[in-house]
Amino acid sequence: MVLGKVKSFTVSYDCFNDSNVPVFSSGDCVSGRVVIEVTGEIRVKSLKIHAKGFAKVRWTESRNAGSNTAYTQNYTEEVEYLNHKDILIGHERDDDNSEEGLTTIHAGRHEYAFSLELPQTPLATSFEGKHGSVRYWVKAELHRPWLLPMKTKKEFTVFEHIDINTPLLLSPQAGTADKTLCCWFCTSGPISLSAKIERKGYTPGESIQIFAEIENCSSRMVVPKAAIYQTQTFYAKGKIKEVKQLVANLRGESLSSGKTETWNGKMLKIPPVSPSILDCSIIRVEYSLMVYVDIPGAINLSLNLPLVIGTIPLHPFGSRTSSVSSQCSVTWLTMGLPERPEAPPSYAEIVTEEQRQGRLDAHAAGEELGGPLLAYIHEFRFHPPPLYSEIDPNPDHSRCAVERRLDTCPSR
Repeated sequence: MVLGKVKSFTVSYDCFNDSNVPVFSSGDCVSGRVVIEVTGEIRVKSLKIHAKGFAKVRWTESRNAGSNTAYTQNYTEEVEYLNHKDILIGHERDDDNSEEGLTTIHAGRHEYAFSLELPQTPLATSFEGKHGSVRYWVKAELHRPWLLPMKTKKEFTVFEHIDINTPLLLSPQAGTADKTLCCWFCTSGPISLSAKIERKGYTPGESIQIFAEIENCSSRMVVPKAAIYQTQTFYAKGKIKEVKQLVANLRGESLSSGKTETWNGKMLKIPPVSPSILDCSIIRVEYSLMVYVDIPGAINLSLNLPLVIGTIPLHPFGSRTSSVSSQCSVTWLTMGLPERPEAPPSYAEIVTEEQRQGRLDAHAAGEELGGPLLAYIHEFRFHPPPLYSEIDPNPDHSRCAVERRLDTCPSR
């Protein structure tokens, strides 16, 4: 009998999202099919699947042991997140070539379903870095007598979700810095930088609104800039390897001596990037926004504002809070929050005239039973609230003095 040949041998996943991309999270059920297409009848000992997921780090460093001796030191580390095996056809033992217990697959296309549940514990997000990666896949093996096993493998993506709708990630990030330039015995005026963003957490595709004020009291021409950086940190055998990559950047207008530039919500869009990885013991992926002043012939003046790139975008209820905070001027950086609360509703809007008159009539009818205490309670209940005013009756004079001192640099 002439046996057929395996025409195709693949693994496919059941995708339940709109993008038809196999993306899963911890606790999800990963299901799919092993597809075998044969040209004729074949006999099979077993069809197995092996699902694996792990983070792996690897890099090498050259070391000198003497004047003429050098060697290479390897640094590797691995953390396993998933290890699942299952048999779809046949039995566990496939090391013998006996004809017993074989399964016959006839010509045509055949699908064998599989499913597995990802661990409930937090998983590292899929990632490909310079010195390490986080990968998940399902590998299928087809064992036949007197032939080498056929193998196929297909990866799937895991996202450990980061919800940016938390108080920590919705909190504004701000900072100030200044620098005085010196050349021999001559001292130039200072260069000052203040910057703020409305929150710490963002998702890919969003734009960061940057509020900044750059003041140049030096004698040099400077250029304000901003950039998003991704920092990959790898850990192995007590050593650390760090890689910093530029993600996006923008450039402001050049500032001559004595000039000031203000950014009132300058937009910097986040491109499609991997989410932050904060819970893996051997790989960390972090982001930061650097707002800096490019100073020719000197070290740049810079501010680093930490970012977290998440997977769950901002909810509508959180957008109002963040958008209100973005309306403030840069003086908020040192003077506090500038938002003014909305005035409370008036007394007439809460209690109608009919309700008030009805309460007064009831009070008059029961006056002989109430006594002084009851009369006091009713009088307090219908006493209108104090008028609302946006003027602070007890202003902080020390804060006002600080604000008056924050003037621009003196004209030169």
